[in-house]
Amino acid sequence: MIINFIRHTSVDVPQGITYGFTDVPLRDTFETEAAETRSKLEGLHFDQVYCSPLTRCRRLAAVCGFPNPTLDARLKEMNFGEWEMKPWEEISNDAHSEAWFADWIHTPTPGGESLKDQYERLAQFLDELRTQPFRRVAVFAHGGILTCARVYAGEYSLQEAFEHITPYGGIIEIQL
Repeated sequence: MIINFIRHTSVDVPQGITYGFTDVPLRDTFETEAAETRSKLEGLHFDQVYCSPLTRCRRLAAVCGFPNPTLDARLKEMNFGEWEMKPWEEISNDAHSEAWFADWIHTPTPGGESLKDQYERLAQFLDELRTQPFRRVAVFAHGGILTCARVYAGEYSLQEAFEHITPYGGIIEIQL
């Protein structure tokens, strides 16, 4: 099975603000960025299309010709919990930040999750997907999900995850 993971387009969030589970708006360049992503998908046929329930992914899926994808909450970005929509400067002063920055792979954010938690929910999704008879699947999701998918595919380890962030509107392909 071939899976094309498509990252949403750029968001209208100030630089340095933490967001993940928050349903943030897209930049006013959305139409142009979405058209570029759509052109990269031309000619591909998908047996199934999945999507994060967050608007930034659903809008891109619709522009790409998939207005009714199967929504799956396991495809959401990392949950930063109490740190959602706060600047990294403020987070670095939080009592929990030292432990998280020392081991962000295993240590969850306050009220949120760790990278390992996000990886495990994506792995559960992919393990289930493996049982389906599909030949090619599209997944509209987030940078963290695309990174975890590449870890799942064996391209690199979780420790290297943030060295391989797919750009906004980017597409990666893995095989199961």
